[in-house]
This record gives sequence, C-alpha cells and structure tokens, in this order.
Amino acid sequence: MATQEQIDGIKRCQEAFFATGVTISVDYRLQALRRLEAVIRRREAEIEAAIKSDLGKSAFEGYMCELGLTLAELSYQLKHLRRWAKPQRVSPDLANFPSSYRTVAEPYGEVLVMSPWNYPFLLTIEPVIGAVAAGNCCVVKPSAYSPATSALIAELIEEAFDPGHVTCILGGREENSLLLEQRWDYIFFTGSPGVGKLVMEKASRFLTPVSLELGGKSPCIIAADADLELAATRLAFGKWLNVGQTCIAPDYVLCDASVHERFVELLKEKTAAMYGSDALANPDYGKIVNRKHFERVCGLIDPAKVVYGGRCDEASLKIEPTIMTGITAEDAVMGEEIFGPLCPIIKVDGPQEAEAFVKEREKPLALYLFTKDRGLQERFMHHVPFGGGCINDTIVHIATSKMGFGGVGNSGMGSYHGRKSFETFSHTKSILKKHRWIDLPMRYQPYTAAKERLVRLFLR
Repeated sequence: MATQEQIDGIKRCQEAFFATGVTISVDYRLQALRRLEAVIRRREAEIEAAIKSDLGKSAFEGYMCELGLTLAELSYQLKHLRRWAKPQRVSPDLANFPSSYRTVAEPYGEVLVMSPWNYPFLLTIEPVIGAVAAGNCCVVKPSAYSPATSALIAELIEEAFDPGHVTCILGGREENSLLLEQRWDYIFFTGSPGVGKLVMEKASRFLTPVSLELGGKSPCIIAADADLELAATRLAFGKWLNVGQTCIAPDYVLCDASVHERFVELLKEKTAAMYGSDALANPDYGKIVNRKHFERVCGLIDPAKVVYGGRCDEASLKIEPTIMTGITAEDAVMGEEIFGPLCPIIKVDGPQEAEAFVKEREKPLALYLFTKDRGLQERFMHHVPFGGGCINDTIVHIATSKMGFGGVGNSGMGSYHGRKSFETFSHTKSILKKHRWIDLPMRYQPYTAAKERLVRLFLR
C-alpha cells in the first residue's frame, strides 16, 4: 500500500529518471524489455499459479489467454522497435521548396497504467510493454481484486526494471484516487465505462491525453445462413472463456428466428461437450472473481427463461454456463454488461432488425457476425459502429500484434497492440528542415500580383 508521500516520492523519482534522457536510447528500451521477457519466462509457473488463485483459470487457459499473448507481444515489440523508432521521412511538397520533411516519435514522459482484474497479467503487462517500448517511465497500478497476480507483478517489475523507470503500486480505491491527483504525461486505463469517465475527468485538469479500454454489451449476430454448428462452437468458446469475465465476450445473441431453435440446441450440445454435464465440478472451469460480482451475476438469472444451466455455487463462487431464451430488451440481463457466464438469446426477424437493435444502443467494444453472405458482412463492417470484432468467430481478433485493439464511444478511445502500442505512447513530432541555398520571396511583403499567381500555383 502507498501513502500520499510515497506516491509523491515515486513521481519525483520518475521525473528525475526521465530527465536523464536514458530512455531515449532504443538500446536501453530493448534491454529493459529483454529483462522483462527473461523474468516472465523464468517465473512462468508462479504467474500461472497466481492467475489460478485469483480466477480459477487452468494453466492451459492462463497461458493461452494471458502469458502466451504477453510473450508474443514482447517478441513483436523486440523485433520491430528499432525500425519504428527511426525518424520517418515524408515526401515534401512544392509549397515549402526547398526542404525536407520527417516525423520523430518521442516519449510522453511519465505514464500511469491502471489495469483490471479479469485478465490481470495480460492487461497489466501489455500496456507497460508499449509504454517502455516508446521510451516512457511508467507507474503501474494493478487491480486489488486480483491480489495474488498483482503482488507477483510488483515483484516481476521490481526485478526487471530500475525503480525510476517502472514502478508498481499496490492497493485499492484510495491508491487509485491518490494516483489520479498527480499530473501525468499520459494515462492508460482499462476498466468499466463508469470509472473511465472519472479517469478522463481527472485527466482533463492537466489536459493529459488518455487511452480508455472499456467495455459494454458486445452483440453476437447469428444470421439465417450461418454455419450453425461452427457458430455454436465458437460462441461457446468466446462466451464461457474466463467464465464470461472478458470485456470482449459476446454479451448477448441476436439470432434469426428461422434458426433459433436449432441454434439453441447446438449451443447446449457444444457447451456440454466442452465443460461436461457438470461444469461446476470441472477443474478447468474458473470462478467469479469475488462475492460481490458473484451475487450481481446470479441476480441477472431469470429462472423462468433458463434453458440450460442456471446453478450457482456460493462456496466456490462458480456459476454454470447458463443459456436463457425468450429474452427482451427489458430483461435485467440486458440492462448492464454481464461479465459472467450468462448467454441471453433474442429472436430477430432478419439482419435489418439485428442491425437496428445494435445501433439503438451504446457503441460496443466488439461485434461478432456469423454469416456466409459477403454483402451482409460488408454491411455490418461499414454501417454498424463497434470497436473491433470477428466474422464467423469470437474473441480471437485480439490475439495478434498486427492489428490494434480498442473501443469507440462508450466502449473506449485509443488503440494498442503491436505498432499501435508504440504509437499510442509516443508523441509524433513533425519536422520541416528548410534548405538555405535559396529563399523564395513570394511569401514576403510587399505582396504583388506576380507573387499571388505563384502562391495560387503552389497552393492548390
């Protein structure tokens, strides 16, 4: 836990460290990232155990969804960083003849990264990788709801980085409040839209730029022509992963009425095939993070509409994969982001109704569309706003460093992963270098008709 005096001291330490200019060196950044990679690989088993303790994730899921993705992002940054950090030449135009143009990526300075509990390792370390790659100093504040992973992250950061370069602060709301009172050069926050608004409000006092990775109710649309068996399999994977505690989980399903009954039966079959007849007894099936969230999610279940699952075990904080049908927009489960293993299914009469349903609500972080119709795919890509998503799959669009990930509107702002992370944590300076061997007089007074003709020739 940290006091106001300690946080003030950490901030001053980072300001002094950044002022030395050592992080401007790309070699220094690469060395720091390699140390982080070595520490993670050496303590892999401990990281998996901590994630298991906090969320009940199996070692397989912990590696697939957290450790593996983090290491892949590290590898990508290490491979490309030197090229990204070079000044980029830009073709000059006639208006500034004779000159040369280039852009230079510079670090912002001291960055605050605030991370959530649902993917406590991945969503803490990935933005730190981007901040370090871009040459910043960084204070990391992981979630108090994932105490085992957060404590281990603090150890890893202490082992991998100079404390003036990257520091981890543990604690809860009080520490969050103290940190947000500081003046940062950039804030990267992952969490709920409600807290994201508070972060943005605090940042506005200093005009601090922010990235907000938030959430929302991400829809999954099942069209009449969808490959229903494949759709059921891939929806079950994305919906029940981390027991639904995923910001980009398919939150609800809009299913064409003509295939509704068949799809529901297939989803039941695929869920049972993945988790067994008793998911609560499956050692690889995780738990809700704490009692508060357990009670909230249980309260969203309408027993009269449950067609599969529905059981809650208070002792283990586990909730069965639960499918509900006959759902309307007025049901409690549609009133908030679920963040749990509940799958409400709504019948729609065609893709037009599905599109209208989505567009009437806040812009989602993700959208998933199952269809063979290329025209329908193009329609949703270009006419329906959402952060990112998949056609004929769920979740996996985040599993690459070659595309950015982020929300839009109420689901967030900004993007990261791969080069997008480097760009997010860098300010791009535009530099014009004017040559001295000639100085065209057309811009200087006194203005003449001849000068005006030249200006009009160049600026068109």
